[in-house]
This record gives sequence, C-alpha cells and structure tokens, in this order.
Amino acid sequence: MLVKTYGSAVHGIDALTITIEVNISAGINFFLVGLPDSAVKESQQRIDSALRQCKQKIPGKKIVINMAPADIRKEGSAYDLPIAIGILAADEQIPGTEVHKYMIMGELSLDGSLKPIKGVLPIAIRAREDGFKGFILPKENAREAAVVDKLEVFGVESIKQVIDFFKGKIILEQTVIDTRKEFFNSLNSSELDFSDVKGQENVKRAMEIAAAGGHNIIMVGPPGAGKTMLAKRISGILPPLTLHEALETTKIHSVAGKISKGTSLMVTRPFIPPHHTISDVALVGGGAYPQPGAISLAHNGVLFLDELPEFKRTVLEVMRQPLEDRQITISRAKFTVEYPASFMLVSSMNPCPCGYYNHPEKDCVCTTGMVQKYLNKISGPLLDRIDIHIEVVPVPFSKLSEMEASESSESVRKRVIASRDIQLARFKETKEVYSNAQMSSRQIRTYCEIDAAGQALLKNAMEKLGLSARAYDRILKVSRTIADLENSEAIQADHLAEAIQYRSLDRDNWGN
Repeated sequence: MLVKTYGSAVHGIDALTITIEVNISAGINFFLVGLPDSAVKESQQRIDSALRQCKQKIPGKKIVINMAPADIRKEGSAYDLPIAIGILAADEQIPGTEVHKYMIMGELSLDGSLKPIKGVLPIAIRAREDGFKGFILPKENAREAAVVDKLEVFGVESIKQVIDFFKGKIILEQTVIDTRKEFFNSLNSSELDFSDVKGQENVKRAMEIAAAGGHNIIMVGPPGAGKTMLAKRISGILPPLTLHEALETTKIHSVAGKISKGTSLMVTRPFIPPHHTISDVALVGGGAYPQPGAISLAHNGVLFLDELPEFKRTVLEVMRQPLEDRQITISRAKFTVEYPASFMLVSSMNPCPCGYYNHPEKDCVCTTGMVQKYLNKISGPLLDRIDIHIEVVPVPFSKLSEMEASESSESVRKRVIASRDIQLARFKETKEVYSNAQMSSRQIRTYCEIDAAGQALLKNAMEKLGLSARAYDRILKVSRTIADLENSEAIQADHLAEAIQYRSLDRDNWGN
C-alpha cells in the first residue's frame, strides 16, 4: 500500500515541503531514497526501537521510502516521525485517511519520546501557505510554531500520542498563543540602562546618533574606560522591533537552533558578541550544510566586536560586502543560500598594544611604529564602512563618585524613536530602506543637501583629513541623522561639523 506523509526541509531561512512516499509490498528489505544524509538514513534504527516501545513494529516486508523532490538533500533527524507514521499507515497499523492533512516533524528517541527540532517557524509558515490543516511536532517547539495564525499546532511528547490520535483514541490539545499580545507585553524588557554609566556624555551622544540612524560605530580607548559597558547598553536605546522584524529575526534564530525552550517569538533586538577567535565561516555563515553566521544572528540588532584588532584579518575583511549589501550570499556547487544581515556594527579597541596611548595619567610604553602597526590591523576599507569613530577617555574619580543618576536609556530611546519615525516617513516609498545608514548614493543626493557654508566646511575637512569618497557619504548620512534628532529639515553647518569630528581614525596623523 502506498501512503504519503509530509515533512519539510529548510533552505536558507525558508522552508520547502517534502513529500515522504512509503510503499510496502511483498518481499524483504528497507530502502530509503531521495538524497537523505546519514542522520536520515539512521532513522530506521530509531524508528524500530521507538515503535517497539508502543507495541508496534516495522513490518517484515519490502519497504521503499522516497523523499521528494529527490534532488534536494534531506538533512537531520527531524524526519523520524513522518517516516514512522508513513510506515504504520502503509502497513495499515493506523488509518491512513488523515495523515496527508498534517505537516509532521520530530526526532525520535529510542523510548518513543520526541526531541525538539530546528527551523520550526519557517516550516510552520510553509505549512500554512501549502494549506495543511495542522502541524504535529515536539511539544517543546509548539509555542514557536503557534506564532503562525490560521494553522492548528499540536505539540506532542511521544509517538504513541500521534498513533492514538490517528486511531481516533485521543484528541490532541491545540497550542494557541496571542502573538500580538505576547509581542507587545515583552517589548521593553532590557535590564541594562545608560543611567548605570557615569560620565562619558560625549560617547553616549555618539551612541544615540548611531542608534537613531542605524550607523556603525567604533570606540577607541584604554582598558577600563567603559567601552564594553556602553556597548552592552546600546540595545536599550534602539527602537523596539516591529512585528515583521520580530518574525524575521525569530526565523533566523530558529533555523540556527538558537531559540530558547518555550519561546514563541523574539521581541528584543539581538545582541551578538562573538569571541575574537571566531572563524570567518562562523561569522558570515556557511559550512558543508550552510547555517546562519553571527552576522545573520545579529540581523535587526547589534553585532559587537570587542577588541577589534584581535580578530583575524580574514575574518574582518569578509564583513565588507555584508556591511554594504546587508545580506550574505553563500554559494556552493549545486545551490546558493542567502541570509539577511542588516545589523548595526558596534566595535571597540585599545589605541595601542599596551592600551595607554593618549592616556591622561598613565604612560604608553609603545613606540610610534607599534601604535601605527596596531591601528593598521584594521584596514582602511573596513574603517570607511564604520560611520562613527569616537575616542573614549577614562572617567575621573569625581564623576565616578557622583550620586546623581545619569540620563536613563528610556529618555534617550524616546529621542531615537522620534528620529526613526522621521526616517520611516522619509523612506516610506522606498523598499528595504528604513534608516539613514541604509541610504544609497542617489538618496544621499536627494535627502542630504547642504548649503554653501556646509560645502566649504566639508571641502576643507576632506582635504585636511584625507577622507575618501565613502567617508564623504558617511559624513552626510550622520549629519542627516543629527539634523533629524533636532527635528531640523535642513542640514546645518553645526550638524556637519559634529559628523566630521566622528571620523577621527581617518586622520593621517592619528597615532603619530
């Protein structure tokens, strides 16, 4: 008897429905075809043991299982459950009249219980699009799948529950969550606040501008000046995720298997701080079976690179294209995968190997050549792509001992949101552009017009500081954001002057 069940394969951050055709006929053997990987091929032993625990068994006949489309590689152990149900239905141990109405996914333990799987959200979205009545999956993944409306989601703990469900012995409990309620209830859940940071008002101002326009920022300063502390708090001043952004972010983390147990929807912007020993593949994504890298996990959020010069040069250079295009393309011989990578880069570094160059109290023991060599670990093209460079100086004791609280993240966030609202109105007719940092050259010419005084100031800065054409564009973008924060329609000379001062690492004499 031939029976079809349905599972799904994740490709990039989207899913494709897989038809699992099971045919049982006279003879003896077990054939699993359709380009399965080793984990899928090993499902026979897991299924056999799990069924025996439920007083069922794999029939001693010729079993042919085809996973279509046959030209797409099937990976992982999540096909255990649909294959097992297909075998039972084809052998008429359970009725086969309803199994085709459900998307079924789950990894089987030897005792018949189900283990959680990856990529549940994109699979649930595909199940709804393809018109399935429901989605049967491990209970630990049920809340994540229930984010998708107009789809019945049934979380189960064991294969026995699924068997009894198709036999009509039990009714599975549907998992239902109010996506919008859960989303809005958890929007403002940041525990780290700018008010914890004493002093550093100029750095906070730079970070406010960066957050308002989505600009990349690098902080340069000695150890203990507060660079990491400030970076960790930038998520608290970023605008809240929209529901669309939350779904997109959750999809990426779901594919990577980074969703916390019991989580339905990611509602806070991700903050990804990879260690400086990370490889280029781990950063941008890839591998034999491509997975999202750190830059994609930081999509719609922050990628924080602490001690930037300590990262391998090859790792830093692979970020050039994603910083411009805001997506990463991973190519293999037979396929290409695209992952979104619209992240805000926040980085920090010491000014020299010992860390005390330009320190007001401690002497630097590095020679001029050592300082320059250390700074040269970061290439000019990469620095060009970082809009804001800010020097962080140590906080004096008088500031540290102040009892008066600094401005809170909530106050700063209100100004950032007001600025973003201006930008959203500005770019409402433009696809894929939501902030000033994402403007193209044509949009810069349209929205960043400057008067004669501004032109003269910018010309002087370009010549004196030796700035590149890309740095010219970055200055205009930052000055546009500064004007938006002040609710100014036009870019004034003082907005340009502030933007120019945030190009300190472009100066030819820096470190000399």
